[in-house]
Amino acid sequence: MTFGTSRPSGSFTSASSRGSAPALILDDIRGAQKMLTGVARMTAMEGSRYLTHLVGAPVHLKCENLQRTGSFKLRGAYVRIAGLSPEERAAGVVAASAGNHAQGVALASTLLGVRSTVFMPLAAPLPKVAATREYGAQVRLHGQVVDETLAAAQEYARETGAVFIHPFDHPDIIAGQGTVGLEILEQCPEVRTILVGLGGGGLAAGIALAVKAVRPDVTVIGVQAEGAAAYPPSLRAGRPMSIDEQQTMADGIKVGRPGEITFPMIRDLVDEVRTVSEDELSSALLLCLERAKLVVEPAGASTVAALLSTPKAFRGPVVAVLSGGNVDPLLMQRILRHGMAAAGRYLGLRLRITDRPGALATLLGVLSVADANILDVGHVRTDPRLGLTEADVELRLETKGPEHCADVEAALREAGYTILG
Repeated sequence: MTFGTSRPSGSFTSASSRGSAPALILDDIRGAQKMLTGVARMTAMEGSRYLTHLVGAPVHLKCENLQRTGSFKLRGAYVRIAGLSPEERAAGVVAASAGNHAQGVALASTLLGVRSTVFMPLAAPLPKVAATREYGAQVRLHGQVVDETLAAAQEYARETGAVFIHPFDHPDIIAGQGTVGLEILEQCPEVRTILVGLGGGGLAAGIALAVKAVRPDVTVIGVQAEGAAAYPPSLRAGRPMSIDEQQTMADGIKVGRPGEITFPMIRDLVDEVRTVSEDELSSALLLCLERAKLVVEPAGASTVAALLSTPKAFRGPVVAVLSGGNVDPLLMQRILRHGMAAAGRYLGLRLRITDRPGALATLLGVLSVADANILDVGHVRTDPRLGLTEADVELRLETKGPEHCADVEAALREAGYTILG
């Protein structure tokens, strides 16, 4: 990738006039930034004392979860649609998305007076479907998975002449997302490491292009979910590779194949790609909610998950991009339970007690003294493995963390109980 300033400062030439895959330069992103003035917010940069202590260097959170529509996607969508010719605008635009891109395209189109149609999976969360409609798009529900939805949107584009707005693999999209990088340099000029969630690669490519052009010494790290990590095998192969299975709660970075345009940019400009587990994602989401008072979706919290995974691996100051906050309330409920379990906040136990009056009350008294909150109790007397005077008790407890779990188990053993599992 070659950086330069051959165009006048602030200019932006749309992809439709440059060809299908032109080389992007810093001025493209600066031009996109001017175009987005009054449209996209310069989102807050919040310090995190907890993560700073953990990492041993200043950590700041770039809060794109507070962007209009709840994610960075508005930036690229607006720049892409604004660059269309009058004829293309008249034909309307079409997109496929399970959430964030859908809302970005819907709002950008409405702001620019362009008709938009957005295809979403049948199982898309109802709040995201409702928000996309409220932003002005005609929503069509199609397909069980995003690939089926994408195929339907592309077929619609062929049939109607509507312009397909790709979620990440287009120069204008990348330039729009790259404005996040310019804001990071302005808000935290001393930054040495930037962590950014990595799905198709539009945001990471744009940030890396903007930052490396100005500060080549800054380390840019992309973060993928282990269950949907297409970039590591692609980088090893030297070309975009598809992965067959994608299993992750982080649907915002759940992409099975890198883009043809984004892949070489990630290869050449991003210093490292890391992966995080589902437990780390849910723990990160819980941390953002409890410590930073920020609602962040799993994909948006992937950067925090990377910090939790290997906190001493990063040069500070560190900026972690929180790329989105659109999370379905039902999913949030499940994720928080998962995050609390991963953080040692739940304890499941199975004990055998003597089946006599008051035995269960005595057991619960021990747990009360140990300050464990009882969520569920199962009292089993009919298992054939039990003796005539025995009963099994299954408990689910709310605890204060791993150390408290150990204290509760120790208190039960000291009281004479045998923990079966």
